[in-house]
Amino acid sequence: MATVALRSTAGKWVMVSAILASAMAFIDGTALNVVLPSLQKSLQASGADLFWILNAYLLMLASLILIGGSMGDRLGRKKIFMTGIFIFICGSAACGFAPGVLSLVVFRLIQGVGGALMIPGSLSMISSSINQQERGKAIGTWSAFTTVVTMGGPILGGALGDAGLWRYIFFINVPIGIAALLMLWLKVKESRDEGNQQSLDFPGAITIALGLALVTFGFLRMPALGFGNWQICLALVAGVLFLIAFIIIEAKSKYPMMPLQLFVNATFSGTNLLTFFLYAGLGAGMLFMSLNLVQVQGYSQLQSGLTFLPFTIMMISVARFAGALADKYGPRLLLIFGPAAAGVGLLILSFVKQTAGPGDYWTTFFPGIIVFGLGISFTVAPLTAAVMGSVSDHFSGTASGVNNAMSRIANVFATAIFGALSVLFFTGALQQQVKTIKLNPKQKQEVMAQAADLGNAKVPQGIADSKVIELAYHQSFIKAYANIMRIAAGLGFLGALMAVLFVRTKLKTDKT
Repeated sequence: MATVALRSTAGKWVMVSAILASAMAFIDGTALNVVLPSLQKSLQASGADLFWILNAYLLMLASLILIGGSMGDRLGRKKIFMTGIFIFICGSAACGFAPGVLSLVVFRLIQGVGGALMIPGSLSMISSSINQQERGKAIGTWSAFTTVVTMGGPILGGALGDAGLWRYIFFINVPIGIAALLMLWLKVKESRDEGNQQSLDFPGAITIALGLALVTFGFLRMPALGFGNWQICLALVAGVLFLIAFIIIEAKSKYPMMPLQLFVNATFSGTNLLTFFLYAGLGAGMLFMSLNLVQVQGYSQLQSGLTFLPFTIMMISVARFAGALADKYGPRLLLIFGPAAAGVGLLILSFVKQTAGPGDYWTTFFPGIIVFGLGISFTVAPLTAAVMGSVSDHFSGTASGVNNAMSRIANVFATAIFGALSVLFFTGALQQQVKTIKLNPKQKQEVMAQAADLGNAKVPQGIADSKVIELAYHQSFIKAYANIMRIAAGLGFLGALMAVLFVRTKLKTDKT
């Protein structure tokens, strides 16, 4: 397919449709984080239920996104992109009507299938449709708009959550998806790799799905059953074996969904490792900061969402500029500075203790959010451009799928592992708090039983001084939050190290 200029009519339609569809997928995560307290109360969900609601979508997305990219390259990028959008909006509508936790988890799985076809399609269409000289700027524009919408998600989620309308987080996807479908159908031409006759790698998809699901199950059940429980050990061991089997299948498959030869390119390998570490830290940081603001610091859900507004403003002003800098000077320095700055921001946020509420925002959370936002703003466009620029055009869909899979796999592990760690940190801190409070053994047991609900822990009935117990819950959550944020900061620094070790100043012209 002949490429077009970014400012041409055809180029604009490609960009608008790709941004609209991507925004639907990306807004779910950030908006849902903010409304989790409302959702938990409405559906009477436990802390573990919340992590499953988050991970059900991510599991399917991470497992199938690689096949989604390959299907677009082979069967037609526009066709697969539109199919993904349709499945996603159907799953979204079903989520909006879900009567309970189990049905919501199932419908989130359907959303994940749609997202797996839709998300790689957006970048693949941009890379295959926009001419090479403007591709970095196009990807920067896409990154800026989708990240703005993603970071604007908490504001929307907060407003809907405070109004008791958390279900509209899902319903809002329907008109956006329909608009994107109409644009693609009427204004965007089909593109595919005409020489691609590969069969689809279903064995690979099945093994990675089982591996991720078992590892997630093991970590999320660990706080309740204990690390030494046979169910936990069996799930974790089986999950790791399935993930090893996935690598073996990919190495031996004639048509792998994750071609291992792509990783021979140092920049491709380094940027995907950077993506894994940075997005694991990003996912954990945003989730636990949102829970902290609403459940412990006394923010409304809208106020919690508004705390990310400076982040959004920086993304508008910086991300496209960063993409242009990457085109001109190469991505390496930006990919060192950006993740390192994000790590510093998360570290600053980890030192925030109990505050007096939103009135203290400017001297507590604001400085960390500014540094964190600056780091992410200088990272997203150069990172995506480096990934897509390190492979040849006919691998564009696969490369997009691999990189998106890395970010989703990072989120799966972050939600599962940090979910388990947070309960362990919270329980340990609460045990220390309870030792100083005069309670009988039964009351202590009842107080500790609430630890699985983290910041939503409720003071058991029959305890006279409920304020002391509530303070103990808050202090314990803040301790757990601090530990999680510091680990997340370390992951940001690891991402910067990957850029130092692997990313070249200029991308090779003889691509893989």
